[in-house]
Amino acid sequence: MAEPLSHPVIVLEKVSKTYRMGTNIVTALKNVSLSIEQGDFVSLVGSSGSGKSTLLHTIGLLDRPDTGRLLINGKDVAGLSDDELSNLRSETIGFVFQQFHLLKRLTALENVELPLNYAKEGRKSSDARGLLARVGLGDREEHRPNELSGGQQQRVAIARALIRRPTIVLADEPTGNLDSQSSVEIMGMLKELHREGFTVVVVTHEPDIAEQTDRMVRLHDGEIVEDRRSREHIAVPVKPEEKVPVRIPGFAGSLAWEMWLLNLRQAYRGLLANKLRTSLSALGIIIGVAAVIVMLALGKGAQASVKQQISRLGSNRLSIRPNAQNVSGVRGQAGSVTRLEIGQVPQIIEALPELAAVTAIVRGRVQVVGEGGNASTEILGTTPDYQKVYAAKAAYGRFFTDEENQMRSRVALLGATVVKSVFGNKNPVGQDIKVAGSPFTVIGVLEPKGANGPRDDDDVIVIPLQTAMYRVLGKKYIDQIDVSAKSPEVIDETQRDLQELTRKWPQIPGVVGDSYQINNFASMAEAFTAVTKTLSVLLASVATISLVVGGIGIMNIMLVSVTERTREIGLRKALGARGNDIRTQFLIESVVLCLGGGFAGIALGWILTLVIGLVQGYSLAPSIFSMVLACGFSAAVGIGFGYWPAVQASRLDPIEALRYE
Repeated sequence: MAEPLSHPVIVLEKVSKTYRMGTNIVTALKNVSLSIEQGDFVSLVGSSGSGKSTLLHTIGLLDRPDTGRLLINGKDVAGLSDDELSNLRSETIGFVFQQFHLLKRLTALENVELPLNYAKEGRKSSDARGLLARVGLGDREEHRPNELSGGQQQRVAIARALIRRPTIVLADEPTGNLDSQSSVEIMGMLKELHREGFTVVVVTHEPDIAEQTDRMVRLHDGEIVEDRRSREHIAVPVKPEEKVPVRIPGFAGSLAWEMWLLNLRQAYRGLLANKLRTSLSALGIIIGVAAVIVMLALGKGAQASVKQQISRLGSNRLSIRPNAQNVSGVRGQAGSVTRLEIGQVPQIIEALPELAAVTAIVRGRVQVVGEGGNASTEILGTTPDYQKVYAAKAAYGRFFTDEENQMRSRVALLGATVVKSVFGNKNPVGQDIKVAGSPFTVIGVLEPKGANGPRDDDDVIVIPLQTAMYRVLGKKYIDQIDVSAKSPEVIDETQRDLQELTRKWPQIPGVVGDSYQINNFASMAEAFTAVTKTLSVLLASVATISLVVGGIGIMNIMLVSVTERTREIGLRKALGARGNDIRTQFLIESVVLCLGGGFAGIALGWILTLVIGLVQGYSLAPSIFSMVLACGFSAAVGIGFGYWPAVQASRLDPIEALRYE
């Protein structure tokens, strides 16, 4: 026979507890002193409002006394923080609630394993399947609470209370919602736990239940009025069990990673519990992410379009033109006083040998006639270096040579618009045309450049400079000289050198200011690029606003979720969850919701980008950067807007949460 042991595991010394209900102060406990020894089997009895449930919650560390001392296993709990109380509760106490408090979305096995999520040493315990088999539910592991009877649900609650192998089991009206047969079975289980050495405290208002315990403590108006032992107490030490890892099926990672996976699974199930609300909440994120991707793609497309337009003007190009001047108080048009001559081209080449290319240009309007039709178009006379300065190429045929320019040959290259007007769908290379009444041979077709605003860059005929000046337009002077710098880095320096050179050319006496202007198209390109970048940022900012609005929706729905799941939060805290555990769970739910919306938004944004590109007739593609940015921002929204609801959830008082209706 085991030696009688005198080892109190629960000691209350003059404990008092009051509650404020509106303007009234209700005293639930009045100077209660009680000692419960290891292995004791105690019933707390009394009428409704006697304080028995408050006493049980105080013993279970769910409620703090206003005055007095509470010792668990000799440790004064008065100075412990909420997290320290949660740890002590997790390691020492197992709860069996009257309302069962099983999570509806979890199976019986998962409900039993729930306290393991908050075990300080990790997910270790005795076998949950074995516990379910012990309470007669080995064949109900995968059933959810709504598929179990009341008695079966209470058995699951008992198995859950034992999963951490506590030394104290607290049962609040364990038979209150059960039929007589189930009540007998549940009390039989509690008696068996007592025989194994567990300290069992039962709250009941049924005398026949109280008579089955070894000790009955009666309360009335918050005071102990009777403490009667019906049987001699002989404590039996609880046999220690080896703590073995409990693995998640299908996952072979470390315990830390298993806990993260568990949190993700719980978040996923929590969101699926309200599919419509989850979908509507994610809608704001989906729209925001899609808008960011589309807007950034449009901005990138605009930049590409500007670069394409700039490339038509020539790479690193500088253009020299005569300046308009004031002569005798009258301002003339550009070129009316100061002129550019062909002889100035070699001067530029000699003075600035580092230039990539130099070309001269004259322009005019002519009528062109071919065998298929005629058109009024622009004629452009230039030199072979025009190809380098303007990045011009012959799509068909060839460009004219220096020799053909010097010989004033009647050869021409046609733009795509002229070809269509004069030849239709025929290949014009080798065909004869008349330009301003003079016969020309088509030697090439220029690559299409498209429209540049109201100007059609393909509505042009390019011929040798000498031919244009002396055989077609009758010009003695050239309209402009274009040069190409070797790189964007030296273009400003080249512009200054050109300006200095033009100041050495003959000047009109009495004219103030430069006779020639140097137009820097690279600066224009930079300005256009800066504008498109600003536009892209503006578009992305507008799209970001929708993400923020979606984040506000997430915060709102998470606050609603905290309110709806208040009792669940109280249950988790009763099972040992710390504030950080609750906070992490709700944060993960928020992030999962936002990331799910983010991925859906990426898919939607991708589709919309391609559709807009097809409708507009040019290529648009979402960038990896925009997708990463949108996804990262959606995760940040989940953390940022989910943090406050998570904090609110973590701060809930466990007993108040359990009482929440």
